[in-house]
Amino acid sequence: MVRPHAFTPNPETAADNSFQSSSPDIAAHTVSEIARDEVTQAVGRLEAEGVRVHVFDDFGDNDTPDSVFPNNWFSTHPGGHIAIYSMYSPNRRRERRTDVIEMLKQEYRVQDVIDYSGLEQDELFLEGTGAMVFDHMSRVAYTARSNRADPIALERFSTHFNFEPMVFDTADEKGAPIYHTNVLMCVATEFALVGFGTFTNKARAEEVRMRLVESGREVIDLSNKQIAEFAGNAIELSGRDGRILALSRRAFNSLTQDQRARIERTARLVPLDVPTIEMAGGSVRCMIAGIHLSPRT
Repeated sequence: MVRPHAFTPNPETAADNSFQSSSPDIAAHTVSEIARDEVTQAVGRLEAEGVRVHVFDDFGDNDTPDSVFPNNWFSTHPGGHIAIYSMYSPNRRRERRTDVIEMLKQEYRVQDVIDYSGLEQDELFLEGTGAMVFDHMSRVAYTARSNRADPIALERFSTHFNFEPMVFDTADEKGAPIYHTNVLMCVATEFALVGFGTFTNKARAEEVRMRLVESGREVIDLSNKQIAEFAGNAIELSGRDGRILALSRRAFNSLTQDQRARIERTARLVPLDVPTIEMAGGSVRCMIAGIHLSPRT
């Protein structure tokens, strides 16, 4: 996770991220201080659950307002593989950090690092686990088509990392494609949360649903209103006492009692308070770059 010291909703991403909002009444320095504290508290809560968290500070020296969302620029994979991704917005390209990759090499068994950032020169963008939601067990990369998920880049990644891409079209209430797949879909070990109401092709939605069912997941449907509350932007993590589902307080509050009960059959819900960070159009899933590598010790 990255703790930002100069956080602000990113003007470069506002055009295609309908989840962004602003709060003009609050001074910029106050917003950044609150966001920094939200990350500190979220890290503390996850560590209290027994999750190992690596925190990197971003002091704002490189003008990286979205650095709190590291899941977009790199991902890690079982077997010791790391991918570094091509980013749509120029100021997000500056989020890539060698110290993060070096830490992973020191702490975990890393075999190779495949860097797709050169695809930016050809305007081929693929924003990591924002653009793709992985089913690591069935090797499927669920991907909502957008200008942050280019099909050529997706094909290259899928070939290298042995995933089957499953692409679908979505639309928000204004008819624009939803900018990242991970705001409408979460695949956990035994369940999946999906906002099928955002799919523009109902037959394709059914194919995705069946694929998840075939992989042994219980599919929990999220309404468009719940998607707008970031209910799909959750991540399953390994805690001290078993699996947890980290999500925002806002997302948690939007879930029905039945949905919570179905999730908690296999993963305990851990809501985190990140309302300021959510102004940037992302939530808890975006804030966490998951580690699927073997520790060295």
